[in-house]
Amino acid sequence: MKIPPFVLASASPARRRLLQTVGIEPIVQPSDFDESQIELSEPAELVKTLAQYKAETVAPQFQSALIIGCDSVLSINGEIYGKPADFSEAIARWQIMQGNFGDLYTGHALIDNQQNRTLVKSQVTRVYFAQMSEKAIKAYVATGEPLKCAGAFAIEGFGSFFVEKIEGCHSNVIGLSLPLLRQMLSELAYDVTDFWQQ
Repeated sequence: MKIPPFVLASASPARRRLLQTVGIEPIVQPSDFDESQIELSEPAELVKTLAQYKAETVAPQFQSALIIGCDSVLSINGEIYGKPADFSEAIARWQIMQGNFGDLYTGHALIDNQQNRTLVKSQVTRVYFAQMSEKAIKAYVATGEPLKCAGAFAIEGFGSFFVEKIEGCHSNVIGLSLPLLRQMLSELAYDVTDFWQQ
């Protein structure tokens, strides 16, 4: 079976860097899908649905490709949080998060145009946040990093100072679970190493 191009249906620099770190150089094709039209109260279903829409939006642009769509949210005390809208929302969010824990869900949709198959799965990682002073919260939000991330933190950036520990897949917190991606590729009869040579 011919190894198709690997397409990332996301504008996320963190997801792109993650793939590059493990030897996959994706074609980046953001979906620009309007997430606000999907309203689901169950986080795993929400991220899977959004990931699938993103991948499906991009898939017709490629004749033969493997397209991955992803979406992440943080769930704390039953509330679902995506990217904060502005600085004040990010500060309010961190006042809830500090000293608390949340579950970070990432949906993964993999479309194989060659085999005409779609796989949709989700991964969840529990994240424990440090106790923080008001000064630290405001200083962190002032970096602008929380405004770019689901859950208002980046574990691969300044935010790593304020994560006490995680339970589960580390890369899932960055926005793409590498172990889950490996399993999904295997289910489609690919080996992850096939994509290293591209």
